Amino acid sequence: MAMFPFAASFDLIRAFDDVVDYWSPKVVAQVNDQYLKVAKVRGQLVWHDHAEEDELFYVVRGHLKIEYENGHVAEVPAGSIHVVPRGTLHNPVAAEECWVVLVELARTKHTGDVVSPLTKPLSAQLR
Repeated sequence: MAMFPFAASFDLIRAFDDVVDYWSPKVVAQVNDQYLKVAKVRGQLVWHDHAEEDELFYVVRGHLKIEYENGHVAEVPAGSIHVVPRGTLHNPVAAEECWVVLVELARTKHTGDVVSPLTKPLSAQLR
């Protein structure tokens, strides 16, 4: 079932008004089999991977770091995009509040197969 069956326009910045908890993404649109999600993040999420899916982060406000298991850290300032390749262990971190847009396949689990207190099921991400 398509969540957004008709052409839709929306104010991306205002979409963040509905996000009240850190690390709790909200689906704002669907493009084919991918969801466009908005999230506010602060602190760190959890080390995880997505075995079959790439994950795109677009930083709208703030600064995001993506830590990788090999010690590499990707710095992602506002206005930048970073793609985490499928099957890559990573941990998103933000020292201060950061607003991100995520592009993920609709089947992508929030924290992959890792379950933590911050893990959100898809049902909690649907607006």
